[in-house]
Amino acid sequence: MIEHVLVTGGLGHIGSSLIRHLAEISSIKRVTILDNLVTQRYASLFNLPLGADYTFIEGDVMESADMDVALQEVDAVVHLAAITDAEGSFDKSDDVNLINFEGTKRAISACTRNGVRRLIFPSTTSVYGPINGIALEDSNRSDLKPQSPYAVSKLAAEDEVLMATQQSDIDGVVLRLGTIFGPSPGMRFHTAVNKFIYHSVTGRPLTVWEDAVNLVRPYLDLQDAVRAIGFMLTVTECSGEIFNVVTLNATLDQIIGEIRRNVLDIDIEYTTTRMLNQVSYHVNDEKIRDAGFSYSGDLRVGIRDTFQLLKSLYVGR
Repeated sequence: MIEHVLVTGGLGHIGSSLIRHLAEISSIKRVTILDNLVTQRYASLFNLPLGADYTFIEGDVMESADMDVALQEVDAVVHLAAITDAEGSFDKSDDVNLINFEGTKRAISACTRNGVRRLIFPSTTSVYGPINGIALEDSNRSDLKPQSPYAVSKLAAEDEVLMATQQSDIDGVVLRLGTIFGPSPGMRFHTAVNKFIYHSVTGRPLTVWEDAVNLVRPYLDLQDAVRAIGFMLTVTECSGEIFNVVTLNATLDQIIGEIRRNVLDIDIEYTTTRMLNQVSYHVNDEKIRDAGFSYSGDLRVGIRDTFQLLKSLYVGR
């Protein structure tokens, strides 16, 4: 039974919500958070729930000593520490590879060194790239065509997790998450839906490639994301498996339509210049549903809740 979980990068957009959700899982009694505070998200530590004993360690997954301290008496690791800005990753590809790929290798080594078997690795559906047809977990590795340094680094890190599991060093699980939407204590606005909401509320135009409005992409409600991670901490028969986690596959036109329910005067600038990763693909998530996970997220609610955080800016302009 897993009672003590370490979350690396635990103050980030997903991590800050996950560390709170873990307190709702009856078997989990302790949560250790490792974060280097490079993003200064101190507020992610505010008002943590009373359902678990929390320990915060200001440290870095790249430092073996920090990992060894953080892994004391830990039963499972959720390795979230990463650079996650796909668009910005082109300008810092070396750093992205170092943190996302090498950092994952070091996390695996630290787990092995400290006798921690369970490792949940949240990856991204961006590893599929312009795949033909429906994106499935058992797609041939050669068919995956990640389009950004971020996605390339995540796919390489997946390989390390799966290889270490095959070698019986760890019990690893890979979760390929859709593009996150919805608010969190460690909020960021770098992903598509959240960025569009922020730009709409503050009167900035949405720059859209004109051929992209009807392209289908996978999206994931933040609470579905953290619940899926929590679910995998309670399931025993999934070592070495990959799971897609997607609340819905939607078009850009659908997303803009939902934002318009809250922000009527959206300014859209259409461009003929092809933008990053503008490919259409539908991600199948039946595997995690068959394992027993059920979704509760809703695009309309996620957009509404995010708008509520910013509505004072909208009223004022």
